[in-house]
Amino acid sequence: MAISMYKASAPIFLQFLTALSANLDKAKAYADARKIDDATMLNLRIFPDMFPLVRQVRSACDYAGGSCARLAGLEPLSFANDEATIADLKARCTKVIDFIKGLKPAQIDGSDDREIVLKSPTREMRFTGLNYLLNFAMPNFYFHNTTAYDILRSVGVDVGKMDFMGKPVQS
Repeated sequence: MAISMYKASAPIFLQFLTALSANLDKAKAYADARKIDDATMLNLRIFPDMFPLVRQVRSACDYAGGSCARLAGLEPLSFANDEATIADLKARCTKVIDFIKGLKPAQIDGSDDREIVLKSPTREMRFTGLNYLLNFAMPNFYFHNTTAYDILRSVGVDVGKMDFMGKPVQS
């Protein structure tokens, strides 16, 4: 049986981005209760050479939305990367969630052999859609989403495994 590229991507990104957004609500409540400003929360990191929370959330959003866009043959959403509050980060999550919800299965299904080309100033990476999703996009998405969760957990925000997992989205 062939894999549905839509079912292997969009519902999973929706599930985990929705959970991440809910975890940001918990982070805001935690910060407010302790009189911690948003800038402090957004700049939390596990280790000095790691990206802070704000960049982890941005990256999780970018991998989710960008992956679905590329698989659908569309341009990824563009953001200014100027989020300065937890509410700003939640708004970014919402924009990506809404974008993914707007995609139809037919736009993504059949993309397993679509050529995906990622260009950076130093290199170009070429993938088939399936290899891109399974070997690049999903691992990067989970890495940044997990790191955002770990940052919140490490400072005492009351999040657990089910908060990370969220509720499975039915496709």
